[in-house]
Amino acid sequence: MNTEFFTALELLEKEKGIPADYMIEKIEAALVSAYKKEFGNNTNVRVLIDPAKKDVRVYQCKDVVEVVENPETQISLEDAKAVAKKYKIGMVMETEVKTKNFRRLSAAAAKSVIIQGIREGERRVMQEAYENKHEEIITATVSKVDRETGNVILETDSGRAVLRLSEQIPGEDFYVGDKIKVFVMEVNKEAKGPIVTLSRVHPGLVRRMFELEVPEITDGIVMVKGVSREAGSRTKISVFSRDADVDPVGACIGTHGSRIASIVDELRGEKVDIIEYSEVPEEYIAAALAPAEVLGVTLTAERACRVRVAPDQLSLAIGKEGQNARLAARLTGYKIDIKAD
Repeated sequence: MNTEFFTALELLEKEKGIPADYMIEKIEAALVSAYKKEFGNNTNVRVLIDPAKKDVRVYQCKDVVEVVENPETQISLEDAKAVAKKYKIGMVMETEVKTKNFRRLSAAAAKSVIIQGIREGERRVMQEAYENKHEEIITATVSKVDRETGNVILETDSGRAVLRLSEQIPGEDFYVGDKIKVFVMEVNKEAKGPIVTLSRVHPGLVRRMFELEVPEITDGIVMVKGVSREAGSRTKISVFSRDADVDPVGACIGTHGSRIASIVDELRGEKVDIIEYSEVPEEYIAAALAPAEVLGVTLTAERACRVRVAPDQLSLAIGKEGQNARLAARLTGYKIDIKAD
């Protein structure tokens, strides 16, 4: 019985990643709970689990006293000496209790504690796995699509997770077996609620995709300075090169547009504007309003400016429903007032 018990602990550690030490703590608590169900909450008990000897024992503990006031926790010297002559006043007499003699109710209580311990252990393992991937991209497989809520159940290396409808790119469809990239936005350390929040709309997804796709970013030659995004429609990303001989925009686009193409494919056709970052605010703001051509930028106050464009560039600079100007403002951190010259 004990051999099978410790084999089960080893399998839990190997297959689910739950440390044996953690489960031993939970099982000790379960046996204490079962004992107290059997003999009462006022009794004293000691549980000994020895992995080296593959041994599990439960002992009832009573203090050896001259006058017994509480028979559940005390035993008289005379009764203790009847068991073994070694006992003296102040010592603790331990009597082994066979767990196989526990009643069904007590055994069920122990089982419940152990099952809860396994669930908590699995959750903790998953939390730690996701914590290591916080604000990173992971590849997941679609295992189920809930047509009522629109949520998607994903299989990841760390277990199952949910991609909520609100974190999906508008208009994208998923099918069982699809491989998709998701951004680990948040890891929940509380006992309740989802373990992880995954997203495909977070700007961090685009940032990380460029970092994975562009070697110059990975090597630290090109830096991503900012990302502003309206998922499913348009993203603006600003980049800067530490090497004067390396064109940051060209590096991100790739030969014949190969690098940007793979990113756009993953984003389901979302438009991506790559802008060269500048320390000069006027230059940065003008670049951020691409594809519109800007005639001039005048700073009017702290974090505010006026932009002049030709009349035929006004609608392009503002964008459909103000999107282009809105994304440029988020990217640069400036309030932008666009006027036709």
